[in-house]
Amino acid sequence: MENPGTTPSLLSYPRHRPKLKPAPFLPMSRAEMNALGWDECDIIIVTGDAYIDHPSFGMALVGRALEAQGFRVGIISQPDWHSADAFRALGKPRLFYGITAGNMDSMINRYTADRKPRSDDAYTPGAEPDKRPDRAVVVYAQRAREAYPDANIVIGSIEASLRRIAHYDHWSEKVRRSVLPDSKADLLVFGSGERAVIALAHRLAAGEPIEQIRDLRGTAFMVKPGWRPEGFVEVDSIAIDRPGPVEPHPDPYAMEPVGATSVAQADTQPIRIIPAAERVAARKADRAKQVIRLPAYEVVKDDRVMYAHASRTFHLESNPGNARAMVQAHGVGPGCRDVWLNPPPIPLTTEEMDWVFGQPYARRPHPAYGEARIPAWDMIRFSINIMRGCFGGCTFCSITEHEGRIIQSRSEASILREIEEIRDKTPGFTGTISDLGGPTANMYRMACKDPKIESSCRRLSCVFPGICENLGTDHGPLVRLYRKARAIPGVKKVLIGSGLRYDLAVRSPEYVKELVTHHVGGLLKIAPEHTEEGPLGKMMKPGIGTYDRFKEMFERFSKEAGKKQHLIPYFIAAHPGTSDEDMVNLALWLKSNNFKLDQVQTFLPTPMAMATTMYHSGKNPLKKVSADSEAVDTPKSGRQRRLHKALLRYHDPEGWPLIREALRAMGRSDLIGTAPRHLVPRDQPVVLDRSGGNPGGGPRRTGKAASPVGARRAPPPGRGGKPSR
Repeated sequence: MENPGTTPSLLSYPRHRPKLKPAPFLPMSRAEMNALGWDECDIIIVTGDAYIDHPSFGMALVGRALEAQGFRVGIISQPDWHSADAFRALGKPRLFYGITAGNMDSMINRYTADRKPRSDDAYTPGAEPDKRPDRAVVVYAQRAREAYPDANIVIGSIEASLRRIAHYDHWSEKVRRSVLPDSKADLLVFGSGERAVIALAHRLAAGEPIEQIRDLRGTAFMVKPGWRPEGFVEVDSIAIDRPGPVEPHPDPYAMEPVGATSVAQADTQPIRIIPAAERVAARKADRAKQVIRLPAYEVVKDDRVMYAHASRTFHLESNPGNARAMVQAHGVGPGCRDVWLNPPPIPLTTEEMDWVFGQPYARRPHPAYGEARIPAWDMIRFSINIMRGCFGGCTFCSITEHEGRIIQSRSEASILREIEEIRDKTPGFTGTISDLGGPTANMYRMACKDPKIESSCRRLSCVFPGICENLGTDHGPLVRLYRKARAIPGVKKVLIGSGLRYDLAVRSPEYVKELVTHHVGGLLKIAPEHTEEGPLGKMMKPGIGTYDRFKEMFERFSKEAGKKQHLIPYFIAAHPGTSDEDMVNLALWLKSNNFKLDQVQTFLPTPMAMATTMYHSGKNPLKKVSADSEAVDTPKSGRQRRLHKALLRYHDPEGWPLIREALRAMGRSDLIGTAPRHLVPRDQPVVLDRSGGNPGGGPRRTGKAASPVGARRAPPPGRGGKPSR
């Protein structure tokens, strides 16, 4: 197993093909291969997105990094998955297929939080829907195997990364097994994959069989039960954090016979008693040689307490400095196999980040798409990714599970050089850089003050419940970067489009002043998410008082700059731990602050997120899961989720009937009326049809309202599209 101190640099490998020159675009056809003089590809990347040769898109980022190592890389973009023919378009890859669903999980890309099909796809030419299948990684991997049964299949991207172990799937409403056995892939690469993919390519090129490559960090694979590297000791996860059964409070109104077994009790599996000696041995063993045995898929799919325990254990093993390997059984009897997960990848150094982002990207879509508009490309065309990772740990967000919590920053020189490339190479540039950011706008170069503390820390967040005293929060490097960026000739304005972590920003008035004075285009996205302590605690977000402090600074510095600027707050409806009363209080806060939201977000349980565990299990994995540990009530019914969304849009008449009904049921009829203290009026507005009246005679009442002025679709997900959490 690779150790953190011995991991080779991306810049240390000899080029596989020393004379290979960068292609204008990575080829998508045989004709392009012929023009480059290639008879075959070493690696073929299959992606669910349109191929845009820009470092904000995973297929380009990994493809160009492999090309720089001397490998011939081809792209199969949005193939017709109904047969294997499209997967033979570039021939058989000499080393492996790299399968990715794209920049988003395919189910999130295709469906809303309410499981309704989306009408468009921001990552497709013309925004056409249905250009990728459900669970694209599995489908693409199976078709690639059908095309060439003896080809090596490697799956990756955020979809594979977030589905690497048994996970709750919102769209099927059940716990699904790891994506590995369904895809039949040889290897899964999770997290930011450059380090693992480059090492894998060189080792395969040297003749090493893929089934023997078992020591790469950031990879997972299937093995027979009992397999483990020499010297490794298996530790049962319940020896580390012993769970217990859920004991729900009895319903006094339930008509249940005495002695009947509840569903929760029937689902609960017996917990093995771990002897004290075994628990002590687990704590004392060499962590680098331990593998943690998670509860099997067959256990967690039926037992919600064990699912919460497995989720908690998994997240506690996320720090590359001290994470242990994990293993989870899938199947029973002769067909049983283990999914083995190596520890997360070692974060890239600044030098490596500069190398990855400094490749000769064309910075535009492949010419095959002609003039077709690709919304995601429009969003990031003039933006720059300055860092990756997030130490916020928000429970509803999957950035930490994928990119990790250690911030990996590019150098100032690398970023400024990319701005000049945008100025000189990107069509349509008029002088405005739309974003200098990443998962969060203002975590650039922030890190733990002590590397030893960082490597041993097991906290899920560096900023919750408060900012860790060991976290460096200096915004000075970012302020200097902003100043140099806007001083580049030809650059008129540099905006910040990524969401701001305002609890960090308030620690640096200099940064807030710099941001507000020079880098806000009238509106600044910010994500308080809620106002009430209950849901905020389950989100691992700061209290609304921090938002108030930032708002005061924002308004003061805007006034000093002579600018009229506004904050655009984002909130989540129906998050685990949110009561109807919490949403009413949030709606009252919104009204008192005169916020009328056009874009609102209903909680979407994404694979492997901690909030998804709360949603599915009803337990709080932020604390030890036990028989009497905290239960989390979650809005799940369609009616309650609609109510919470309607309360966020309290000003929209369409939701008023539902809000009035709920307020009366809660004993809050005092909030119904026309006075300023009221939330909604008693009556629906009268709306005339186009003919000036109701054809049936007289005006009609309606719950519908015209689209609010200024309403717009949410921008495509990804960096810059929504505020960071």
